[in-house]
Amino acid sequence: MNLGEAINGAVAQPVRRRTPASARPALDRPALDSRLMEPVGPVPFNRIFLTGEERSSLASVCEGGNVATDGRASARAIEVLKSRLGLRHVLLTPSCTLALEAMPRVLGIGYGDEVIMPSFTFCSTANAFLLAGAKPVFVDVRSDTLTMDEEAIEAAITPKTKAICVVHYAGVCSDLDRIAEIAARHGIPMVEDAAQGVGAYYKDRPLGGIGDLGAYSFHHTKNLVAGEGGALTINNPALDDLACNYRDKGTNRRQFFRGQVDKYTWVSPGSSLAMSEIVAAYLAPQLEAMDLITALRGAAYNYYAQGLRRLARKGWLTLPTIPSYARSNYHIFHIMLESQETRNRLLDFLRACNVQATTHFVPLHSAPMGVAHCRTAGALPVTEHSANCMLRLPLFADISRGEQDKVVEAIRTFFLG
Repeated sequence: MNLGEAINGAVAQPVRRRTPASARPALDRPALDSRLMEPVGPVPFNRIFLTGEERSSLASVCEGGNVATDGRASARAIEVLKSRLGLRHVLLTPSCTLALEAMPRVLGIGYGDEVIMPSFTFCSTANAFLLAGAKPVFVDVRSDTLTMDEEAIEAAITPKTKAICVVHYAGVCSDLDRIAEIAARHGIPMVEDAAQGVGAYYKDRPLGGIGDLGAYSFHHTKNLVAGEGGALTINNPALDDLACNYRDKGTNRRQFFRGQVDKYTWVSPGSSLAMSEIVAAYLAPQLEAMDLITALRGAAYNYYAQGLRRLARKGWLTLPTIPSYARSNYHIFHIMLESQETRNRLLDFLRACNVQATTHFVPLHSAPMGVAHCRTAGALPVTEHSANCMLRLPLFADISRGEQDKVVEAIRTFFLG
């Protein structure tokens, strides 16, 4: 699929739930076309995509008087997430980190407990459970998806294990049916760190909407942005009140507004997890443009794959994989090099060409906090190889063909001279 097809609505992988064209925000196509055809200078790693509706959405909130929480902008953003992705219950949060930190509180996970997760993730995943007193237990990832290796889970489970936290890397996931079966067999919940998974799917189910709880990120580096923001998805109805109580500072405010109690009071430990209306106003137009943004990123992802296929066939690099059961949101395009030395030389070469490529996670099991406070279940060779040999290429919704050609040609020149 070329970029023109993406702009006109063709999607690399079919999206099951579509918003009618009349309900979508208008796209300033001439401005976008101009931006895509502008002369190529330095290629940034990321560039925020604006729909053109953010300013008016922010103005409507400022003029409406409620800039606090739980107003029309929040309701608008939540409705998009629920209707577009089929989610049953969503709480907007100030960040994905805070959504993750709510998980152990809602599930009753605390001191002496263990939670299984990949080491190849951001520290917020581990911090969320560590702050509650639990111990993260790290397992390896698959070499194709860089997500949790299903084969490594059973050996990591002990009587102390209270949850499995999957992480959806780059908008793809592991075999979640298999992991859910393991979790059910051991009587523990599966939860999702879907920070990179908004708008991506496992089979016909949205990432973040499959485990008992899920967490999304709308950080400015993600596909859909609010500067900083997140969401907690509650997919197990039994956790609704617990999650809302924690979000509302430990009060039963939700039950009060539903008429279930005559006054609300402090009933549990809690925090303040509501997203401000200002942030929600910026986020809502981004969510409404989800299909367009995914299509643009998909076109760019496929263009990289086509341009680098010859080098991959020669064995000089490995391209990313999207399993047949997954529908990606194209959050990351990464290549894997044969060695850390080759990766570092290519990184330096690209920077000299004014291309801002970058590496990714330092594995948590090797970080000072991981060594001191966590447990590693066996060797993690794929995690360590990936951390040493991966390179992420610039990818954003309105990256131009000229910018991508510059990246691809620089990589070809590095290998072919």
